[in-house]
Amino acid sequence: MSNYSHIYAVSALILLPLAIVVLVLGLWRVYTEVERDEREFMDPLPFRLRLIWPLIGFFAYYLGGLMRVEQVVSYNRLLAQSGQGFMLNAQQFLGLQIVQSIGSTILCLVAIILADSFGWIWLLMAAVLGFLLPYLKAKELGNKRRNRIVRQLPTFLDYLAMSVQAGTNFTGAIHHAVDKGPVGPLREEMAKVVRDIRAGMGRFDALRMMADRIDVDAVNTFVNAVVQAERTGASVGETLKAQADQRRVERFQLAEKQAMQAPVKLILPLVAFIFPTTFLIIGFPIGMKLWETFQ
Repeated sequence: MSNYSHIYAVSALILLPLAIVVLVLGLWRVYTEVERDEREFMDPLPFRLRLIWPLIGFFAYYLGGLMRVEQVVSYNRLLAQSGQGFMLNAQQFLGLQIVQSIGSTILCLVAIILADSFGWIWLLMAAVLGFLLPYLKAKELGNKRRNRIVRQLPTFLDYLAMSVQAGTNFTGAIHHAVDKGPVGPLREEMAKVVRDIRAGMGRFDALRMMADRIDVDAVNTFVNAVVQAERTGASVGETLKAQADQRRVERFQLAEKQAMQAPVKLILPLVAFIFPTTFLIIGFPIGMKLWETFQ
């Protein structure tokens, strides 16, 4: 029996390193088959994404092809609205979700081992939450970006109107707005319009693409008004000035609406947190006096 045990031990010592070498070579072969994406004309990656980018590329290459066309369109639209459309595509975003899910599951498993209380439900919740986090983050970035664009739109319309009324054509007015306008997402989108025009695209087609990327009603209205004014021969400068005034009025109306909604939104925190604490502070001395009286 001891001889067989000795043979098994020697075989394991020989085969285990060979198995590890074969596994490493297989993984390396699979990894080298992944196509390297050209990022010369793409936005730079943040430091956190650069650390896990090989894993993202791996899952994007092998699992991205399983995505439906509707899912690819939806993800690309989400990335464009959040300002990440020139950083990664839909397949890479799916790879990011998978990597985030795996990382969350590993962290949850480590926490479970340290707490000595294993449960499959926690691993499942960690995996689902990790998969959804990039999507929720992109939605949040998209909402914040749209709000900033709405705030900056009247200023850029003023720049465009002044440039056109000073004698500059509309394309030159966009150049002036990009050069002199405030830093923000709308300036970035205008810069993309300038880049598309330089690449040979029509200026109104470039503006419509910008409106589709942003997906804000005010921007769509501005683009449609400019196109209509150009086609009918109306004054583009006056149209831009009227659009700037209208957007500014809408901005003040939105601020007034949000200010009127603030008291209603404060009711729940008041009832749930502030009122009970106030009543406890006021009622505790009264309760103690009553307790001492009836003792």
